[in-house]
Amino acid sequence: MIGRELVKRGVEVSAVVPRRQGQKRVEMLDGIRVLSFPWHRPLAATRLIRECNADIYHSQHTSFATYLAVRAMPQRKHIATCRDPKELRDWLLELRNPSLNKVQVLLNWAYEDGPFTRVAVRRLDGVFAAAPSIVSVIKRKFDLQHDVELLATPVRLNPVVRKAEHPTVCFVGRWDRRKRPEMFFELARAFPHVRFLAAGRSRDVAWEAELRERYSSIPNLTLLGFIDQFESGALERLLSESWILVNTSVREGLPTSFLEALASQCALLSSVNPGGMTERFGEHVADGNFSHALDRLLAGDAWRARGEAGWQYVQEHFELDAVIDRHVSVYDRLMAGA
Repeated sequence: MIGRELVKRGVEVSAVVPRRQGQKRVEMLDGIRVLSFPWHRPLAATRLIRECNADIYHSQHTSFATYLAVRAMPQRKHIATCRDPKELRDWLLELRNPSLNKVQVLLNWAYEDGPFTRVAVRRLDGVFAAAPSIVSVIKRKFDLQHDVELLATPVRLNPVVRKAEHPTVCFVGRWDRRKRPEMFFELARAFPHVRFLAAGRSRDVAWEAELRERYSSIPNLTLLGFIDQFESGALERLLSESWILVNTSVREGLPTSFLEALASQCALLSSVNPGGMTERFGEHVADGNFSHALDRLLAGDAWRARGEAGWQYVQEHFELDAVIDRHVSVYDRLMAGA
């Protein structure tokens, strides 16, 4: 989304990413030149980084690729926006609840948080936070003595919100073990008078098949599968009609789904509370009792005022055009000092 909006403003944008199944080495997406490398050969990104020949290399979260960019193009400007900085306890939670397996978690740790990443952070021209709630984590994790500025996640406000007449709650995210989607499905079983919509899929195909077999018979639960928000307006329509977004994860940074839900005036119901956002715009479930929290949000339409307040918050801090303006301002400042 950031790249697409920058292209609209006349910025030349390239993206260097691990290659997914069926993806070509070079593709164009919304004006962005996407260069991909085999996921199991991260050093292959070096050639693509040089091929970009960019003035500014902006990592969307720090990783080994940040180090490769700094090493390959040392005379250019390098910055990073931290999106989900993980400390030791976070990695342990990931290890206990792997999306695929424990090896995958350890590989993720090596790529995101290995020693080369920390070397790169020391050489960056700027370290930014995607949300106010993670600023202190970033400073602590990387032992930074300077302030960490905000480069927020951009979110498009839903201009036309039409809430369903019947109570409707949704789940938007991966159906992985760390996300605990089965808790959402069990909640649907406990509230037969409420409509439950689940968008997403799992990286573990067998685990997803098991979930579908176990829960697809619940009459008030609809398993929507993966929704590509850039290919259609289906996700925006889903959030527009939903009253409440439910998040059952064991850990999160600041989920983009929270911001997108608030942009459609959904209240939040979650076991995580990044920066106090959940308790401010919904119900924070600290004791695991989602049923009681959902009852409180539904009683007297309490969800409505929370969702409307969340919409105002997103407008003030994460609105798309303002966030892209902020990115351009940071880039201009970097180039002025080049």
